[in-house]
Amino acid sequence: MSVSRAIRRIASPKKALTTAAMAAAATGLVLTAAPAQAATTSSAGQAKAIAKQMIPNAAQYNAFSQIVQHESGWDVGATNASSGAYGLVQALPGSKMASAGSDWKTSAKTQIEWGLDYMNDRYGSPVGAWNFWQANGWY
Repeated sequence: MSVSRAIRRIASPKKALTTAAMAAAATGLVLTAAPAQAATTSSAGQAKAIAKQMIPNAAQYNAFSQIVQHESGWDVGATNASSGAYGLVQALPGSKMASAGSDWKTSAKTQIEWGLDYMNDRYGSPVGAWNFWQANGWY
């Protein structure tokens, strides 16, 4: 590649990104955009500790934990490739969790808060949600 061509490519990042994306697509790779917010995802251990603090009742915590383990493996950034469901509790669409906080993409606390509200509203409790999950394989 000539120097002038390289300079044009650097000066035109959109074209360079488009070229890279097309090359990736041709080889079967998938490029995804980074989240708009800085990555502050919690480790699985941190997320579990946050949930345990937010859910002091052992039975409710255990039910919540079972669902999260099955849905995301306690990965705050987990994304279902086929449905697009996102986060610890696999909200669909993930942006629904914005009602609990603007940091929904990266915050275990925000995702847990949203998930608890969802489970309480729809199933009465995390135990109710877990019972449904066991019967249906989803919640």
